[in-house]
Amino acid sequence: MFKQMTKSLSIPHFGFADEIILDNATAFRAALNVHVAKTPEKYNFKKVSYMPIFIKALSIALEDFPIMNACIIDGEEASSAKLKYRASHNIGVAMDTPNGLLVPNIKNVQNLSVLEIASELTRLQEAGKKNAIPMADLKDGTLSLSNVGMIGGTYLNPVVVTSEVAIAAVGKMQRLPRFKMVEENGKEVERVVAQQIVNISWSADHRVIDGATVARFSEAWKTVVENPFLLGAMLR
Repeated sequence: MFKQMTKSLSIPHFGFADEIILDNATAFRAALNVHVAKTPEKYNFKKVSYMPIFIKALSIALEDFPIMNACIIDGEEASSAKLKYRASHNIGVAMDTPNGLLVPNIKNVQNLSVLEIASELTRLQEAGKKNAIPMADLKDGTLSLSNVGMIGGTYLNPVVVTSEVAIAAVGKMQRLPRFKMVEENGKEVERVVAQQIVNISWSADHRVIDGATVARFSEAWKTVVENPFLLGAMLR
């Protein structure tokens, strides 16, 4: 941890933040949990959290932004540095374990369903509680996601590790007032409504990723999370 974070200090970080409306994702998650409750023998978890939805949506967004899944190799000198693109979406999940911060990753998320991701996440969380995460699960991550908002905080400043070019952090979920167009008496009118909101914060390696790329990628991720029917529509 000490050595890894010290190396991360050499990375010029670029930050970007936004908010995601979770109303549709909340309904989608509720429907998944009704299904899980009806067939509990199929799963190693009782409920699906938001994280598997976030993780799968990240993978779908990566299809159009493969540079966000890349890494720098031979980067000690600018003249020798190369960018390596990686086909596997091995998305790391920051975990608070008895031994401190660990970031195991879920391998090949591009090939997994939301429910399969939930199963893998549960396996890693249970292993983390016992300080028994296998070394293979800690290697070869390509993009990381922190859910520190479970503890608290809204906007955050996550740290990029040298084997990746970006990381996102999810803040705490809040019910907040927002303006929204609603139908009243056959007409569209603007009203203040309560919506489920979560803040997201990106840090990216500015040697590789420019601000416009982070913004577009984050918007692609946000679009899928806010419209979870796309999770099915975009499957091959």
